[in-house]
Amino acid sequence: MPVVRSVSLTGISAPSITRIGHSIWSYASRSGSAPIARIVPAAAKNATATGITPAAVAPIATHQRLGAARQGLGHAVAVDARMLGHVRHAFDRGVTHFDLANNYGPPNGSAELNFGRVLKEDFADLRQEIVISSKAGWDMWPGPYGQGGGSRKYLLASLDQSLERMGLDYVDIFYFHRYDPDTPLEETIGALDRIVRSGRALYAGISSYDLKQTERAAAIARDLGTPLLIHQPRYNMLDRWIEDGLIDTCEQEGMGIICFSPLAQGILTDKYLRGVPAQSRAGMGAVSLRPEQINDATRAAVAALNEVAKDRDQTLAQMALSWILRESRITSVLVGASSVPQLDSDIDALGATPFTDDERVRIESVLADHIF
Repeated sequence: MPVVRSVSLTGISAPSITRIGHSIWSYASRSGSAPIARIVPAAAKNATATGITPAAVAPIATHQRLGAARQGLGHAVAVDARMLGHVRHAFDRGVTHFDLANNYGPPNGSAELNFGRVLKEDFADLRQEIVISSKAGWDMWPGPYGQGGGSRKYLLASLDQSLERMGLDYVDIFYFHRYDPDTPLEETIGALDRIVRSGRALYAGISSYDLKQTERAAAIARDLGTPLLIHQPRYNMLDRWIEDGLIDTCEQEGMGIICFSPLAQGILTDKYLRGVPAQSRAGMGAVSLRPEQINDATRAAVAALNEVAKDRDQTLAQMALSWILRESRITSVLVGASSVPQLDSDIDALGATPFTDDERVRIESVLADHIF
């Protein structure tokens, strides 16, 4: 089965595709941003995006590039026409992977609940055409056993609740959402093994584990007979920590990599070139992006990157996605799309020409002294 690069989106809930080893393909998406994924054979059915994250696929030669996108469903009580329109459009463009988590919202659980409604109302006969991922690891419900972490009790209970919210018997991929230093890694990975063997998930993955944590987790999972399928770390032009060994380790372990935050919370777009808009994520005081992070040095670097993007006939956001996918061992990228035009723009990044040597030098020159 040939493999081609692809992009994934995240927002409502969209998918991305990953090839592990020689035979396994996986898809992922989440809410709020959009991912990029590897490509699927041209015969593959286009996928869909919903609620929390929609994903999309763009045709490349005789292949289709898969992507996943995520959109926050938040407090939605009913599946509205606008959300369904986004989902259908993503599906029509080839989205097949939906990436969610137990705590996506707000409130916690609402993303999965709304995704389940979309699935039931509009995609009930397409379960075998899509890949659905979910995660657990952060605070979820009141009480001593709902405060997150990697315990067997929390992970199994949380996944059972996720399946109930979505009206599913199983998810395709279940991730542990973050490393938990207070729970033995053997217990956490053992819980993932139990989840797969019980039929609640087809594959297991991890998110935000550093190099040493990943090596240990992979070894435990391999010994248990349920090797980890995929790793979801943060990675973008301004945050390149996974280049220091994690990419190599994932390749050695046969794990795919699907990156979140490819646009650095919006910094790698034209949004902050002229300051911090009041209605932007930084302007509204988001914990994940503070105004002081967008200083003169950052704006200068982004402006220089924007010039490279213009010369490539791309937006800065498109180039940032293309840049991540320059690395053949990156399976997919999660990106967020709040509108159909934004979704289409992210997907169109898949059709970009490869970077020239001159473009690579220009980009590396800009990034050399920048630490985000």
